[in-house]
Amino acid sequence: MADPKILQTFPNPAPHRDFVIEHTHHEFTSVCPMTGHPDFADITVRYVAGKKCVELKSLKLYFHAYRNEGIFFEAVTNKICDDLGAALAPRSLTIVSDWKARGGFTSRITASFERKSVRRR
Repeated sequence: MADPKILQTFPNPAPHRDFVIEHTHHEFTSVCPMTGHPDFADITVRYVAGKKCVELKSLKLYFHAYRNEGIFFEAVTNKICDDLGAALAPRSLTIVSDWKARGGFTSRITASFERKSVRRR
């Protein structure tokens, strides 16, 4: 399984402003755990940074770590969302995976990360 420790970050250059960062990886691959056949997807990471942004080479290496993993579409999309959410603590984060057709179906899975609110006393 892809290790979230692969993900590296750098300081948000404009933490005073909400701005949308969007990265799309067009060569994502994993393996269907039922058939062993490869699955191909475009993965879009869309977020408003908190204090940190994700470094792109580390994101690419993190995605490539799924190449031989047997994992369902829904699970991989949610794991990416959880791992990036934990690494970045963003103001908002959405992961969209667009899976290429196989067996007559295309699939799109969307997962969103929500920060846990902090109670003030």
